[in-house]
Amino acid sequence: MAKVKPASLENKNNSKERPGEALSLTGRQKEILCLVAQGHTNREIGEQLNISVRTVEVHRFNLMRRLRVRNVAQLLRQAIALRLIPKNTFPTGRSS
Repeated sequence: MAKVKPASLENKNNSKERPGEALSLTGRQKEILCLVAQGHTNREIGEQLNISVRTVEVHRFNLMRRLRVRNVAQLLRQAIALRLIPKNTFPTGRSS
């Protein structure tokens, strides 16, 4: 009887993203990532981009899944490491 690979292993092997290849994001994902890095809430991002809060949540979920992270801190750390966003994206906390 032939062995069948579990679907989870099959998907990983057939993934479009290969180790060492540059990770590409859509323009909208980059926009949302930069706004998250600036500290905006989902509601603020939705208002700024004229999209629903739910759409922002879906974009953030997809970003986190794509970068294989579980929280916003990891998302931002990974985005900087992969040079998806510049370090100067973050607010300094200083008021002028």
